[in-house]
Amino acid sequence: MILVTGANGNLGAATLAALRAGGATATGGSRTPGEGTRHLDFDDPASLDLTGVSTLVLISAGYGEDDQVVGRHEAVLDAAVRDGVRHVVYTSLTTAGDHLGFALAHRATERAVRSSGLPWTILRNGLYAELFGGLLTWADDALESPFAEGALAAVAREDLAEAAAIVAANPARHDGMVYDLVGTPITAGQVADELGVPHHTIGLGEYRRRLLDETPGLLPFQPPMLASIATAIRHGFLDGTTSDLAHLLGRPARDPLTTAVAVASATRTEAGL
Repeated sequence: MILVTGANGNLGAATLAALRAGGATATGGSRTPGEGTRHLDFDDPASLDLTGVSTLVLISAGYGEDDQVVGRHEAVLDAAVRDGVRHVVYTSLTTAGDHLGFALAHRATERAVRSSGLPWTILRNGLYAELFGGLLTWADDALESPFAEGALAAVAREDLAEAAAIVAANPARHDGMVYDLVGTPITAGQVADELGVPHHTIGLGEYRRRLLDETPGLLPFQPPMLASIATAIRHGFLDGTTSDLAHLLGRPARDPLTTAVAVASATRTEAGL
């Protein structure tokens, strides 16, 4: 049986759906499980029961400080070894993302996966096209961003979920492989052009100020995380692409620009513009 962690999250739920659509025997795990899923709380090692699981799809629990995230992942890997899991598929961060403020937790987890003694596959996921579209903000009838002319090799979340399902359904074929799953580079200007509006660039200092002073609800680790994404895109560190995603999918990846435009358009509606 295949088990997907984070089954109530966007990527986990989509991966589980893709597995089931393909006829795989799969279940999910979550700290708030629904019908047909297991209770798995990464912060409660006693809840980590992986008996009967042959392949574990470990969706990164990246919502926290590095020590918390790495500790969660190590606890799951310990349970996987104890309970006889035979393969781990970990959703990591694109290789180019080493410049990002949240990369350390991913690379530390990759190291833990490799040293666990379990067969493994690492999926180095690019940043979501949905995220890119959501980070663009509206000011009157124009888009603003700190990205300038920088491009992001963005990926539609659904493609990453399908790739994870393909690997998990036949893990032996992908044993010991690291896939860099990035898409076609897109820019904020292209999103604006598709929407028929101008794109205005703001400075990184102004962006950080807005995160700190005008964005309620952010946890302490999130402003530097988002600022690192902004500067990496702006200065051309996240625009490289590879053929790994299309190779795994057996088809071209979805157009990330279409996805980003749809998200930006939805935020425009929410803002009442």
